[in-house]
Amino acid sequence: MSTSSDTRGTRGTQGTRGTQSTGGTQGTHRAQGGQGTRLSLHAVELGRPDAVALTDVDLDVAPGEILTVVGPSGCGKSTLLRTLAGLLPPLDGRLTQDGRPLVGPSADRALVFQEDALLPWRTLRANVELPLAVRGLPRAERRTQAEAWLARVGLAEYARQLPHRVSGGQRQRAQLARALAGRPRAVLMDEPFGALDAQTRAGMQDLLVEVLAGTGATVVFVTHDVDEALFLGDRVALLGAGRLTAVRDIPHPRDRAAHDAPALAALRHEVLASLAS
Repeated sequence: MSTSSDTRGTRGTQGTRGTQSTGGTQGTHRAQGGQGTRLSLHAVELGRPDAVALTDVDLDVAPGEILTVVGPSGCGKSTLLRTLAGLLPPLDGRLTQDGRPLVGPSADRALVFQEDALLPWRTLRANVELPLAVRGLPRAERRTQAEAWLARVGLAEYARQLPHRVSGGQRQRAQLARALAGRPRAVLMDEPFGALDAQTRAGMQDLLVEVLAGTGATVVFVTHDVDEALFLGDRVALLGAGRLTAVRDIPHPRDRAAHDAPALAALRHEVLASLAS
């Protein structure tokens, strides 16, 4: 059974978080945009029959929160994400979305990988239009919305470029625009900034917070980077030894200058210790 925290908070443009506590039920974070979805696992076993990754997972991801997930390599982080995406059914237990069984992929849940996964023969605008086409939007409306999303992530002037003609950071911006253009209620992110240099990565973290503001989308963000997890998350989930070992509130406003605040430093120490155990 996981250890969790009990707080309430909101996510706005400044990324305000709840305060840290110990024990109790999982915290609830209300979405400002009202579009988020609740993802819940109860006594879930994840993986494949011949390779179980996680057992006895109890986790409640509240609508509109950003939950970051940290753990050593091979601990089941990506397995958890793919299970929430509906790509990998749980071996046991109960997996739900808004109280209903979660079965198979859905347009409600967008999955973002470390590799940008853009179609190389389509322009950035045409890539962003894909989820809009799936929703059945007319061509003119697809183009208008795709261009608006590209502008929002700072790529307006690159709309007609093919992916290989732009940088890795720009491709990730385009992938983020494509993921959010379809208005998913949950965005599941598998180390999306892991291949970027430090400066570009920090910029993408800031951009993610900015573009999520007001969408209300629920986010589960897998990362190896402890500082990234503590900057982005409303809460952080710790995985290790085949289990979800803890879920902690991140106790400060989203501010890089708060890196050395005592409560955050203590949590950072706990997260690092969990990776070493």
